[in-house]
Amino acid sequence: MALALQSLMGFFILYAFAWAISEKRKVINWRTVIGAIILQVVMLLLLFKFPWFKEASSALNDALNGVAAATRVGTNFVFGYLGASGNPADAPFAVKDGGNTFILMTMALPLIIVVSALSSLLFYWRILPVIVNVFSWVLKKSIGIGGAVGVSTAANIFLGTVEAPMFIKPYLSKLSRGELFITMAGGMAGIAGTVMVVYGFILGPVVPDAIGHVLIVSFISAPAAVAFSALMIPHEGPVTDGAIATERPSSSVMDAVTQGTVDGVASFINVAAMLIVLTALIALTNMIIAIPFDKDSAPTLQGILGWIMRPVVWLIGIPWSEAQTAGSLMGTKTVLNEFIAFLDLAKLSPDALSVRSRVIMIYALCGFANFASIGIMIGGLGTICPERRDDIIDLGYKSLIAGTLATLSCGALVGIIY
Repeated sequence: MALALQSLMGFFILYAFAWAISEKRKVINWRTVIGAIILQVVMLLLLFKFPWFKEASSALNDALNGVAAATRVGTNFVFGYLGASGNPADAPFAVKDGGNTFILMTMALPLIIVVSALSSLLFYWRILPVIVNVFSWVLKKSIGIGGAVGVSTAANIFLGTVEAPMFIKPYLSKLSRGELFITMAGGMAGIAGTVMVVYGFILGPVVPDAIGHVLIVSFISAPAAVAFSALMIPHEGPVTDGAIATERPSSSVMDAVTQGTVDGVASFINVAAMLIVLTALIALTNMIIAIPFDKDSAPTLQGILGWIMRPVVWLIGIPWSEAQTAGSLMGTKTVLNEFIAFLDLAKLSPDALSVRSRVIMIYALCGFANFASIGIMIGGLGTICPERRDDIIDLGYKSLIAGTLATLSCGALVGIIY
């Protein structure tokens, strides 16, 4: 009970902080803010507690596990045992006690390619546009945001920081400063469907129903991003309406699969390359930090980040005894990215974090809010809509703050009811 109250206090403090740093507190649209918070809470309760919705989440979980299993068939065909499950029993050689046969490059990352192809196929069949437009309509009617922003926010549940705004490219130049900020913060608070399954696959062995949790936070982080955005950069004037176009971008099913596969390969290579570089940079930074210290007592970047973020994760319901470890994960996610943070979470010893703390951290970490994403967003949106480049640059770091607050609030919320 004490930890639940701690999470409840943290939930309100996060929103109070966003209000405190607001550009124009006098013009905040409280219908949007309160409506988005209510929607965030209701969606979590429905997805987390109610049997029907839990069964639907379980079915999605099974479907995504099926995608992962099907992908392993493909990787096993191409890579042999290097693309198998990672279970030592599947290895064609004896594995020492404590040995790890899991290979990220061949066993997990290929999911990005398969999911990208499936997403392209769902778009060709007009299933994905319908889902996005339905969720956009819900946002528009429940919290009063414009259709254009609603489409981008809904698309961020499935797509990345630049891909989702592409749906509303014709409207970007017409958005108010506040609406543009909602669009950017939504990208920072969400993750792409291409990596959603990967995260569930990585975390599955250490957190029960990991994919289900990743799915839930992907949905509830959308209204959270709207709430924090509306507090920090209030919208002024009439809303900008718009809807996602449903014309088919591909000429056939095979063309859709081919285009999705090509896009997935590019993402696959980019993710793999970034993981290599960022992991190497962490190691290099730790070497530099350790120069003035004894080898056994040298601090690490992760330790420093853990110390800085310790009170932040305590606010969302992590016990103080576990806050150093959880803070390190949050710091890694912010400075580097959530992929590396999830890998670190999966590698923790069983006694490092309780199951409750692990679930909270899945929600808190599950977003693109990191420094690299700012560059990606500024470069991508600046190219799509060059006339708004100055606004995009000005709002970049603020969108990082809003996206981080949104995922932290999701962590605090699940800490209240878990």
